Amino acid sequence: MNLKSLKIFCDIVSRRSFSRAAEDNGISQSGASQVVGQLESRLGVQLIERSKRPLAPTREGKVFFDGCRKLLTAYDALEDEVRTLHDEVAGRVRVAAIYSVGLHHMSSYLQEFRALHPKANVRLEYLHPERVLESVENGEADLGIVSYPRSTRLVEAEPWRDEPMVIVCAPSHPLAGVDEAPLGALAGLPLVAFDSDLVIRHEIDRVLDAEGVEAEVVLEFDNIETIKRAIEIDAGVSILPEPSVLREVAAGTLARVRIADAEAARLLVRPLGIIRCRNRPLAPTVQRFLDLLRGHAADLDVVPAAAAAVT
Repeated sequence: MNLKSLKIFCDIVSRRSFSRAAEDNGISQSGASQVVGQLESRLGVQLIERSKRPLAPTREGKVFFDGCRKLLTAYDALEDEVRTLHDEVAGRVRVAAIYSVGLHHMSSYLQEFRALHPKANVRLEYLHPERVLESVENGEADLGIVSYPRSTRLVEAEPWRDEPMVIVCAPSHPLAGVDEAPLGALAGLPLVAFDSDLVIRHEIDRVLDAEGVEAEVVLEFDNIETIKRAIEIDAGVSILPEPSVLREVAAGTLARVRIADAEAARLLVRPLGIIRCRNRPLAPTVQRFLDLLRGHAADLDVVPAAAAAVT
């Protein structure tokens, strides 16, 4: 038995798939199955209930998974501590972020961190909000960046930054010619919305209802990038976090209109937060990256004046 085998087993349980865990570890699916078989033979118990879909650990497998995860976390922390004995940051940081945050903020922070600590190994993965939470809970990610963060029994959340939302439309749309407009201007317009199961959709709908605005939802997507592509072809208008559209505004492919209603503008803010596992101490390199993110909490994206004039 070795740490690699324990990691493969934990990845199978976390990913609920032999094939995905095998791909993560650079081995074949049959190789991953053999690892579990060898562990089961050594322990004399069944660890994985293979007849269920998705795969699930047996009662013994759950106990073994929890223990293995603690062992692997402790070893990673020990390895990181040894590598940083001479203040040389060379540990590993695994970050999972929702699509919009990852694409518009995290890349620059990763570049800054790597410039400060060239030997650090930083991995960033863009995921659906539910998968970000699962990755942190399962130990696949050290830190998660999510919207509308909340603490749970397993996860601790801290506020990071607040993003005001704005009306977004195609440059050819009649609303594109104004700096600000009331939410009532959306009444009867085709709306490109977030999927109905996302928190941000619930918050937007709640404010629209409070303002008595009935917009016609024509398309629904689970991420901002796809919504923006639909708006660019004038499939409808939307309400999106302002920082997520600044690049397109600067390029002239989208127009943003600030919300004129003071109370609605106050309520239409997307909070972002950083989540981490409650029972897992942060390795020194992860703590340094978290400190860097905290230092950028008040960052504001700025659209050049010439580009802003397009809207």
